[in-house]
Amino acid sequence: MDLSVAFLGTGGPVPTALRGTASVLITRGGEKLMFDCGEGTQRQMRRSMGLVQVDEIYLTHFHLDHCLGLPGLLKTYDLNDREEPLMLFGPVGLHGLMKDLQPLIGRLDYHLEVEELEGGDVVPHVDYEIECFPVEHRTRALGYALLEDDRPGRFDPAEAERLGVKAGPDFKRLQDGEEVDGRDGKVRPDQVMGEDRLGRAVALTGDTGPCKATVEAARDADLLIHDASFMVEDAGRAKETGHSTGTEAAEVAAEAGAKMLALVHISSRYHVGKALEEARAVFTRTVAPRDFDTVEIPFPERGEPILVPNGARRETQPATE
Repeated sequence: MDLSVAFLGTGGPVPTALRGTASVLITRGGEKLMFDCGEGTQRQMRRSMGLVQVDEIYLTHFHLDHCLGLPGLLKTYDLNDREEPLMLFGPVGLHGLMKDLQPLIGRLDYHLEVEELEGGDVVPHVDYEIECFPVEHRTRALGYALLEDDRPGRFDPAEAERLGVKAGPDFKRLQDGEEVDGRDGKVRPDQVMGEDRLGRAVALTGDTGPCKATVEAARDADLLIHDASFMVEDAGRAKETGHSTGTEAAEVAAEAGAKMLALVHISSRYHVGKALEEARAVFTRTVAPRDFDTVEIPFPERGEPILVPNGARRETQPATE
């Protein structure tokens, strides 16, 4: 099953000509999950993949550069005759936010389900879950981790036949965890199934200072998307405002054992290349996606995550370039 992360807005709180405000879209098979919806997000969608119908929206916190695009997107869906329900998640205070936005949004002809979350909450899905973790910002804020279930190991049909199992329904029963009759008695699944294969994991912090909760949530993650608002020269300012430097984000990724780190929310006062160089001195597999870039995440046995630049989705680019 395909798993990809599209960066709709990678800039800081002030949008620029090249970088919009915070928004990430994760596509897993046919499901589309949006994380944050900063100013102009629906415009960013139209410029890249089109105005796709997302299934769920997760807000990390309620600063405007992370949620100002929400009223327009919700209303546009309504004007485009959306029929499918939409789930909206966020920290405690989300109900109050939606009450305040109601005069702007008006009546919606599709069902909008609003649910508040806290650190430690889990939103279950088929074959994966979204885990919420507390982050350290100036306001109540959450990070999110998409964690896939582990997959059964590979089935060895040759070994099953050697043990006297007949091809057909008994093969399926073994793969489903049942014992079946063989030549010399019962054949157990562990005799013909390889070790479980790890599922994939993506962690996203929103705005935060470096914290242990992120390290744990991103443990062995395929991709960590982390706030990198400041460079080391302004580390004091980062701490005062509840943000991170790129170097601090890299330290978190290294401690967590993540496979790839994506720096976002870099202030427009900095040259992104310099910020990236600073972070890579600590964690080499660091990237700084541009708006509309994508990270493709294969199953672990098929390779490492790959940064795919905008307009080159059929090509590959090593994560350290």
